[in-house]
Amino acid sequence: MDPTLAQNSLNQSLFHVCLYCDNNLADYGRIIGDGALFYYVQDVVVKNHYQGQGLGHFIMEHIQCYLADTVCNGATVGLLSVKGKESFYQRYGYQNGMVKF
Repeated sequence: MDPTLAQNSLNQSLFHVCLYCDNNLADYGRIIGDGALFYYVQDVVVKNHYQGQGLGHFIMEHIQCYLADTVCNGATVGLLSVKGKESFYQRYGYQNGMVKF
């Protein structure tokens, strides 16, 4: 991937949160969208070494707080889950990749 394109994409995020352990990026998540009607949970990733320690929950809690403070009634929030991880997102109200505010 072109590093400039990747940086431009990250810079256009509406919100992002990351967690470092011993100066190493362990977990990351962000929100992309138009900032009005459509929001998309993107790139929630926990490095293999740190999985199973609740770090994904930490990231999703911060994402959910941002959405609760930002999203207006009637907006749509979506995500595309990696196959097999759907139940992780269901804990936060996502059914079939979407939740309505």
